[in-house]
Amino acid sequence: MVYVLSNMGTPLMPCTSAIGRILLKQKKARVKMTVPFTIVLNYDTTHYVQELTLGVDTGSAKIGTAVVNGRNEVVYVSEIAIRNDITKKMTQRSKYRRNRRNRKTRYRQARWLNRGNSIKTGRFSPTMTSKINSHCKEIRFVSSILPIKNLIIETASFDVHALKNPEVLKDLYLYQHGINYGFANSKAFVLDRDGHKCQNKTCKTKVKRVETHHIIFRSDGGSDEPENLITLCESCHDGLHEGTVVLKLVGKKKSTLSHATQMNSIRTQLLKIFPAAKETFGFITKEHRWLMELPKTHYNDAVAISSRGKNVSFKTDDLLVKKCVSDGDYQLSKGIRSEQPIPVRKISGFRKFDKVKYKGEYYLIKGRMATGYAILMDIEGGKTDLKPIPKFMLMKRISARKSWMIFSKKIAA
Repeated sequence: MVYVLSNMGTPLMPCTSAIGRILLKQKKARVKMTVPFTIVLNYDTTHYVQELTLGVDTGSAKIGTAVVNGRNEVVYVSEIAIRNDITKKMTQRSKYRRNRRNRKTRYRQARWLNRGNSIKTGRFSPTMTSKINSHCKEIRFVSSILPIKNLIIETASFDVHALKNPEVLKDLYLYQHGINYGFANSKAFVLDRDGHKCQNKTCKTKVKRVETHHIIFRSDGGSDEPENLITLCESCHDGLHEGTVVLKLVGKKKSTLSHATQMNSIRTQLLKIFPAAKETFGFITKEHRWLMELPKTHYNDAVAISSRGKNVSFKTDDLLVKKCVSDGDYQLSKGIRSEQPIPVRKISGFRKFDKVKYKGEYYLIKGRMATGYAILMDIEGGKTDLKPIPKFMLMKRISARKSWMIFSKKIAA
């Protein structure tokens, strides 16, 4: 699939690779970018376009997008891994800064909340700002290469209180029937699930009194959810805590609700930024994808969203895989006393995360050596074990470091 822009930069309908090759050979078009492959026409043309629908599977870790035309043909799919390392980086930077202040400026009076941006009302955290911007950037990028008419965004509204306390699901008017519906609490549900019988297969006691046991102890962060509870008799329960009884069971720790909370904010902001967008929900997407017999992936969820559950045919077999990274490395040194300088400029014309071509394959630069060698990686960050170690002189720089690393790979059949 080749994406086409008019000579004024307006997105047109995509064409096949054969037609794109002919246009380039006849000098009627020029290449705009290679991933995804996009050309710009060198002559005036009509701007008639079909109705294209962009579906967005939102997320706090990964985003899936897909574009479907009026004939239920998929012409674009992508999957984006957004950043979740900002908090960790800022915490580490804060430690370095505090250590430096304690060493260099002990005489200064401590200052707190002295930055205007930190106390600004309606402020989003850097992590949330990054995630919202990642969604917006992908929607605007797709709209820049395809004439999008309709936008459908999957939004999931989470109730944090209901997730923490499943017993509130009893209210028929506010919540669906959860797993605890009809039971006083999780303990009652587990006792009924296990038939009020001890689940230790080696139990030989005749004690009738049964209790619920946390597989992962609450002191170790164990959850109160049914997945972490099991029914035991009083004797086996005491023996388990004393160490005389051993059970090989897999429990569940308490889950954090940071992603659920983030998705609530992402949903609200996207609907404000794109007021013409239509809204759909996760349970609808799941049902449509199941009826379409598509495997569970983020881009297949987006296909189900944009097609509204109708069967589709894929006109493209290229999946754009994108990963968000920082714009650059701003750390000048490392070590607890900043004694080890870090080279931040180019080495032999190459920077970290530059996209290069080496022996016919595309890679990203993971590390550089002043001696003229480089360590290469794939888009997932996995180091490639290449022997001999690649030299800069044998590489071709395809694109400079950007805030998004982009690769194209074939969709699994």
